[in-house]
Amino acid sequence: MRTKWIVLGFVAVLLGALGGALISPQPASAVSKEIVQLQEQVSQLLQGQQDLRSALDSDSASIRTLVQQQSDAVNHLNATMASLQQAMQQVQANGNSQIGTVAQQTQGLSDNLQDVQARVGKLQQQLTDMQNTLQSIDSKVSNAAPQNGAAPVNPGTSGNPGPGPGPSTQNDGAPAPNNGNAASPAGMAPISADTLYQNGLRDYNTGNYDLAHQEFADYIRNFPSNDLASNAQFYLGEILYAQKDYKDAINAYDAVLTNYPNSFKLSDSLLKKAMAEEELHMKVSAARDYRAVVRRFPGSSASRRAQVKLREMK
Repeated sequence: MRTKWIVLGFVAVLLGALGGALISPQPASAVSKEIVQLQEQVSQLLQGQQDLRSALDSDSASIRTLVQQQSDAVNHLNATMASLQQAMQQVQANGNSQIGTVAQQTQGLSDNLQDVQARVGKLQQQLTDMQNTLQSIDSKVSNAAPQNGAAPVNPGTSGNPGPGPGPSTQNDGAPAPNNGNAASPAGMAPISADTLYQNGLRDYNTGNYDLAHQEFADYIRNFPSNDLASNAQFYLGEILYAQKDYKDAINAYDAVLTNYPNSFKLSDSLLKKAMAEEELHMKVSAARDYRAVVRRFPGSSASRRAQVKLREMK
């Protein structure tokens, strides 16, 4: 029993010593070491944060530099595009002007060709008439010659001369037809139809519209049945169109379409009438006349221009 109590006492003392050792404070050296380690970790965290901030600042500066460079590149590209657009507009304007000039010159050449063709036709007709006259004279001379070979007596060349030549008349006594000369003021030589037309065409091509208008109007008044009268009427419309008098230009083009059904200028007159209507914002009438050009004159230059105009109106 006594031994038991001795053992229990020894165990209690041992447990007390162990518990005291466990709850007793650590030495100051151990605590100081942990604080130093903690301070080192905090310092490392602060340094890492500082390094991260520096990296972010550097990246932000790089990004700002790239953004500025991209912005400068976009601005430069916009300036280049604006310059190219302006250059294209200038080229287009110059091209349209040159196309208009070439078209006007081509039209003048076409009219000159028509004038030459008309003159050739007149010369051929005159040659045919002369041949017919010579044949008629030969026939009359052959029929009037005496059978015995004596020369016929020409009345008016013997001692009893006949009447001299009278006024210029035809065989039936009617006055001679118009010889192609327009009436001129007293004291001035009459001007021929060809000269009057060429003067009007020259003044039109050089932009002297008022004088050209007067000359073409004189041509129509003095030579209404000549082959180029329809051309002169068409150019009256062209002059009015160039002067932006679109209403009167429409009337002039209508005169070609109404009075000269066989004119070379029918397709151009109908096309320009539609263009004048479009200038006056008469869209329905303009579209109708453009379609009429395409329908009536397929394959012509006027038809192709009318198709382009119809596409532009959509």
